[in-house]
Amino acid sequence: MAIDKVTSAAITDGTITSSDLASGAVQNQSAFKNIIINGNMSLAQRSTSRTGITTTDGYYTCDRWYSQTDTGTWTISQSNNVPTGQGFYKSFKLDCTSAGTSNADEVGIRYLIEGQDVQHLKYGTSSADSLTLSFWIKTNKTGTYTVAFKNASSSQERIVSFEYTVSSADTWEKKTITLPGDTSQALENTNTSELEIYWYFSAAFGSGVTNTWQNYSSGYLSSGSLPGLGGSTDDNLFLTGVQLEVGTSASDFEFLPFDVNRDRCLRYLQIIGKGDGNVENIVMNAYTSSLCYGNFQLEKKMRTTPSVTFPTTSTQLYNDGAARTISNLAVGSPSASSASFDISGSGWSGGECLHLNSQDQTNGFMKVESEL
Repeated sequence: MAIDKVTSAAITDGTITSSDLASGAVQNQSAFKNIIINGNMSLAQRSTSRTGITTTDGYYTCDRWYSQTDTGTWTISQSNNVPTGQGFYKSFKLDCTSAGTSNADEVGIRYLIEGQDVQHLKYGTSSADSLTLSFWIKTNKTGTYTVAFKNASSSQERIVSFEYTVSSADTWEKKTITLPGDTSQALENTNTSELEIYWYFSAAFGSGVTNTWQNYSSGYLSSGSLPGLGGSTDDNLFLTGVQLEVGTSASDFEFLPFDVNRDRCLRYLQIIGKGDGNVENIVMNAYTSSLCYGNFQLEKKMRTTPSVTFPTTSTQLYNDGAARTISNLAVGSPSASSASFDISGSGWSGGECLHLNSQDQTNGFMKVESEL
C-alpha cells in the first residue's frame, strides 16, 4: 500500500502543538546562538597555568574569562578535568594554594559582553527577550552560590541575580538559570562592556538576590551567605560549558570549530611568537645609523585600539647575522589593525634592513590586548 508523502501544505495551522513533540526534539540550531565566546574553555592564549595569584584581578588563562581572587592565593589554569560524556575537553580552574579568610573578600569569575552583540535582545522595549544561562560547575564546597547579570548602561545600570545550589562535592553538575528580559532599560549599542555576568563563590557583602531586574546596587551581586572559597587550600572550582542563549530553556551546548572560536577571541587578544624563541622576526627599517622603525599587521582587526606589550628580556635586533645594540625600544601608536616600533641604538647604517625578536623561551612573546 502506497503512503502519501506529507507536505507542509497538508498540515493546517495549530495541528501540531509543543505537547505533541518529544522533549528535546526541536532545539535552537541557529549559528552562534551562544552569546558567550570560548564557553568550552578550549582556548588559552596567555597561558595554560598561572601561579601565585592573589589580589590582582584580571585575565590569566582561558580567553575571555576574568577572575577575581581577593582572598587567599590561587593557581588559575586551563584544566583537563571535564564532565564525562558531554564533549568538553577543557575547563577553567581556580585552585587555592594558600588560605585566606573565607568570605573575607571576593572570589569570583566574570564575563563581559559588547553592547553591539546584544542588540537583538530588544532590551528597553516590551519585546525584550528572556535569556537562559547554562553551565557545568564542580567544587569541593557544597551550598548555595549566586550568579548576577548587570546591564552596564551609562544611562541607568541595572541588575538581576539568582541563587543556585551545588549539591555534591567534587562532582560535575549542570546548572540552568533563566532571566527575564529587561523592558525598562536598553543595552547601549557600543563596542564596550554592556552586559556582564558575575559568578561569586566568596564575598564579604551581599543583600540578597533579586530574581527580577532592579536598578543596580552592588549588594545584589551576592546573597550574603556564600559557602566561601579561599579559606582553605582544599578549595577549588572548575567551570565549563557556559552558554547564554535567547529563550526560556537550555539547548545543547554549541560546539564551534576551534579555528572559529580562535578567530572570535583574536578580537580581544593576540599573542605573537609565544615560547618559540622568536617574536615573528619583525622587520625593521633603519632611518639613520641610530634609529630604525618597523610596522606589523595584526592577524585580525581588534575591538578597539589595543595595548601592546613586548618582552623586555632577551630582546635582540639583528642584521647581517649579528646582534645590534638597543638603547631604547618603544611601541608606536597602534591601531585596531596594526602596531609599530621605534628603536634607538647603534651598529647599523641608514637604509639597512634589521630584524627584531626575543630569545626568551618562557616569556618571549608580544601581547596585544583590547579586552573589555
